[in-house]
Amino acid sequence: MSKIKVALGSDHAGYALKETLKQHLIVRGFEPVDVGTMSTDSCDYPAIAKDLCKTVLDENIHGVLVCGTGIGMSMAANRHEGIRAAVCANAFQCEMTRKHNDCNVLCVGERVTGVGAALSILDIFLDTEFEGGRHQRRVDLIELD
Repeated sequence: MSKIKVALGSDHAGYALKETLKQHLIVRGFEPVDVGTMSTDSCDYPAIAKDLCKTVLDENIHGVLVCGTGIGMSMAANRHEGIRAAVCANAFQCEMTRKHNDCNVLCVGERVTGVGAALSILDIFLDTEFEGGRHQRRVDLIELD
């Protein structure tokens, strides 16, 4: 049986947390698809977000982006049609964005989210299903024309 893939990406400010999240995915039995960055050397977050979004859309998988706050990555990711990225700093935000918004890219900030919280948020992101129904109609309304 093949493992479920999850795309991961970060800029230099999110590199350490991305690596921690990657190891957590492996322990949980997922297959991380790391689109970069591969070090703490300064890099441009929009390029990483673009690569991750392409992977998410091409492979029909979920993705996780990490930067200093999560905000820059979410702004860059949401420029791509079919991507519904959300910055989540707590479990409730993550649960609701999966259930109600069908979020397919989780954005987390290494400088504002502790490791324990980030791991919990990631678990919720992976384990929570979209509810559909009236929420699908609303998600359809936010798609780009």
